[in-house]
Amino acid sequence: MKAFYSDQFILPLPAGHRFPMSKYARLRERLTGDPALELRVPDAAGDADLLRVHTPDYLRGVVEGTLPREAVRRIGFPWSPGLVERSRRSVGGTIGAARGALEEGRGANLAGGTHHAYPDRGEGFCVFNDVAVAIRVLQAEGRVRRVAIVDLDVHQGNGTAAIFRRDPSVATLSVHGASNYPFRKEVGDLDVALPDGTGDAGFLDAVDTVLEAAVVHAPNLLFYVAGADAYEHDRLGRLSVSPEGLAERDRRVYRAADDLGVPVAVVMAGGYAADVDRIVEIHAHTVREAARTAPRPT
Repeated sequence: MKAFYSDQFILPLPAGHRFPMSKYARLRERLTGDPALELRVPDAAGDADLLRVHTPDYLRGVVEGTLPREAVRRIGFPWSPGLVERSRRSVGGTIGAARGALEEGRGANLAGGTHHAYPDRGEGFCVFNDVAVAIRVLQAEGRVRRVAIVDLDVHQGNGTAAIFRRDPSVATLSVHGASNYPFRKEVGDLDVALPDGTGDAGFLDAVDTVLEAAVVHAPNLLFYVAGADAYEHDRLGRLSVSPEGLAERDRRVYRAADDLGVPVAVVMAGGYAADVDRIVEIHAHTVREAARTAPRPT
């Protein structure tokens, strides 16, 4: 299975920043040597692909570093050339993962899942909406018509829901914390909002609900936004899901995709526990399980 990594494109952050950038390099190191994985550096997404989703003014502001101060604050990362390059590579990794999924049944980006980005702005550590761009690229290539996004990050993918709100070809299906960021939710095709402290049983019931909706949508491709932030000790999560519950979540997603006979493109999304190794292990299980359950060539 092809898995794309971009951790070598360094994004400098000020001391004490709460986003654990180190998780990406540690994840790639954890997966290096796995015989089921082919690790690749993604191409950077070009302007033509990014403009399939993002407005020219926003893209220009990101690339040239001319976004207003408030727009930069909303994103949560200071602007730098490294931010631009890393953001392009992260989108490229998701495009690569989606193409790999169509070819081999599974594909993964060891980053991505930047689902808070809107066409004209970024939010919540998200500059470009990688899944939305990848979908528009594949649709333009004629490789997919209908897509389901199963978003199991603890924060609702508000940007993604807004982008596809009037597009019946893309189903946005989300399980997230009801009282968590973003505090103003968008309306997706199915939003299952969970109260603080929800544990494994309630979380997995919600996962089953959105997977049933994915089946009804009958997609050609399923995007799995596999956040690690529903983990019980995540600093920004507010749910109480165990590592075992998250591993079972992974299995249910891949089993549902296999029952549908559709490929899966996986992106990592959030994970903010103080114990970065725990985040990495949750993400690593998601990727390894994708590779383990990938359809075998006949």
